[in-house]
Order: sequence, then C-alpha cells, then structure tokens
Amino acid sequence: MRKVVLIATFLIAGLTTAFALPPEELQLTLKQAQDHALDYNKQVKNASLDVDAAQKKVWESIASGLPQIDAKADYSNYLGASMTIQFDPNSPPTKIPFATTSNVSATVSQLLFSGSYLVGLQTAKIYKSLSETNYRKSKQDIKEQVANSYYLILVSEQTRDILKKNLENMRSTLAKTKQMEKVGMAESTDVDQLSVSVSTLENGVRSADRQVEMAYNMLRFQLGVPGDEKIQLTQTLDGIIDRINFTALMDSSMSVQRNLDYQLMETQVELSKKQLALQKSAYLPTLSSYYSHTEKILKPNFDASPKDVIGLNLSIPIFSSGLRKSKVSQANISLEQTENQKDLLEDQLKIQEKQLRFNLHNALDKYNSQKQNVKVALRVNRNFDLKYEHGVASSLERLQANDNYLQAENNFVGATMELLQAYVAWEKLLNDL
Repeated sequence: MRKVVLIATFLIAGLTTAFALPPEELQLTLKQAQDHALDYNKQVKNASLDVDAAQKKVWESIASGLPQIDAKADYSNYLGASMTIQFDPNSPPTKIPFATTSNVSATVSQLLFSGSYLVGLQTAKIYKSLSETNYRKSKQDIKEQVANSYYLILVSEQTRDILKKNLENMRSTLAKTKQMEKVGMAESTDVDQLSVSVSTLENGVRSADRQVEMAYNMLRFQLGVPGDEKIQLTQTLDGIIDRINFTALMDSSMSVQRNLDYQLMETQVELSKKQLALQKSAYLPTLSSYYSHTEKILKPNFDASPKDVIGLNLSIPIFSSGLRKSKVSQANISLEQTENQKDLLEDQLKIQEKQLRFNLHNALDKYNSQKQNVKVALRVNRNFDLKYEHGVASSLERLQANDNYLQAENNFVGATMELLQAYVAWEKLLNDL
C-alpha cells in the first residue's frame, strides 16, 4: 500500500512540474521561419490544394472520354386502362388492356471521336501546370513576406535597444545635473531640458515596444502560429548582411524565362491557344457508340422491342448563322491580347531588372555611408558627454549632440532595412529567393 501511495505521489508531482513549465519559445533562423511558413501558412496550403484540384480536373477530362455505363429501372401501371380497336365496322370493337410493365436496362457508351474532348484534355493539363506555377509563386511570395517581417523585427529591436541605452545614459546625466544644480554648478533650465529629453525618450521606447510587438504579430500570422506563441529570432542583422556577397549579387543577370510571373504569362498564352483550338473544334463532327441491354420483368402479351441494341451516333455541325465563326474570332483576339501582355511583361521585367539593380547598389552605398555617420555621431556625442560633465559644454549643446546621434542611428537603421528589402526584391526577381 505504501508503494502505491509513493508512486501516486511521484506521478502527481511530475505532472505538476510538467504543467508548471513555461511554454517553449519557437527559436528560428530566417530559413527556419520560411520553411515553417511553407508548412503552415494557409495561403500556401490553399495553393497546394489548387494543384490537387487541377490534378482531379485532368482525370475528370480523361474520364469523360472513357466508357460510361448507366443503369435504369422503370415500372408502369396503367390503372386498368385499355385500348379499343375495331378492324371491321360490322364487328364489335376489341378491347386490349394495357398490361403492367417493368424493365431493367443497362447502357454502355463510348466516345469515339470529339475534337472538343481532345482539346479539353490538353487544356486541363495546361491548367494543372498553371496551378503548379501558382503554387511556386505563392511559396515565393510567403518567403518574401517572412524575410521582410524577420528583418523588420530585427530592425525594430535594434531601434528599441538604441533608445533604451540612450535613455539610461540620459537619466544618468539628468541625475548628475540635479546634483550639480543643488551645489550651484548647473541651472534649473538645464534640468528642465534634460527632463523633457528623458520624457521624450521614454515615449520613444514605449512606441518602439509596440512596433516590435506588431512586427512579431505579423510574423506569427505569416508562420501560421497562434497569436500568443513566443518567438525568438536567432540571427542578427550584422550576421545576415555579412553573409551576403553584394558584389557578386549585383553582377548577376536575370533570365526572363526563370521569372515566375513570366512563366505564368507563358502558360496563359498556351491556355489562350487551346481556347482558340477549342472553338475551332466546334466545326468537327462528334462520333460515339453505345450498347443497350434491357431485361423485361413485367411485359405485355405483345412486345416487339428487342432486348439488345447497338448503335452509333454521329453529330455533324452544318450551319450556325456565324455563331462558331464569331467565337473563333473572339478567341483569336484574346490570344493576340495575351501575347501582347506577355511581350509587355518581358519589357517590364527588363526595366525592373535595371531599377532593382540600381536600388540595390544605391542601398548598399547608403548603408555604408550611414554606418560611418553613426560612428562619427557616436564619437561626437561621447565627447560632448565629457565636455558637459566638465562644464565646458552647455546642456543645449549636449542635447543637440545626442539628437544628432539618435538621428544618425535612425538613418542607419532605415538604410539597413532598405538594403535588405532591396536584396529580397532582387532575389525574387531572379527566382533565387
């Protein structure tokens, strides 16, 4: 009995400890975040289901040209009705009652030739290819969104950390200035100016906290995780940027055929061609065969209909008052429009290549420039800190130097985000994302 009690006690203690453990954080590199989104994002899942549906559509098109079997059963009761026949006017009429009938029949049909069927089958396969390209495009889009959200979180956290560190420094300066005011080495206006600066920084930190949380919520949505899921990003901005060879990246060139938007447009052109072929196939005849077998369960006394019937159906279009010709003309126009859109997209992609290459080059120059500006502004700010503590600089000069430093940090953070966004856009254009 004591052993049972001890075992139960240990089990309860173990369960209590398990439930008391804090929830594990979802620790993610950028690639892990993208892979997680590809597995759980609802938009990507729907795109994958579209591929499955397209595959079913292909089989639907194939099955419509395969043998079809239909069964039918009927029962007829004429409620005592009869038919009167009089062959000789001098003889009394003859009444023939309608007997109750019941039949079971089965029919096997087979399409032998149909231009619409052949074109429809090819169109279904092209539609499947379109769905697959759309699926790849959805995955590419979500990887781009996750990357931008990942970078936004890192940038927002870096901004918040800078503000917090600056706030601590400013609070320390304010405390020292208050002590200096007490002994007559500083004026009350210095304290007031520093107090306003501290209050402004506190508001900035709170705003940065909200910005970080909003960025995390956006990433949670893209990852397909609950809103209260804890996420920890394991990569840093410097680590990500250091791994990118921007020189080799800007020297690479785009292949239009590899771009997913262009591939989608090429498939649209193929669909337009098949639509034209489908309208032209309306001029062709349709040939099918059938076989029917009927079992007569209840039959009348006189029954001349055979049990087995085999036959052919041939449908030949002859005259449609220009309806078919009009549809072919419309399909021709639609095909020409789609080909024009394809050419237009190719021109747009070539222009976009030049623009994105310029954006990436410009963003890299801006990033390097702002990085140097931060170093200079930080050095100047520290110098004014020392000057202010020794009474050489005024509080106004001290605050101005601090504001310049914060502005330099803000510009650098913005340049970092701009560089990473330009990098993602370039990778997406090359279909290397």
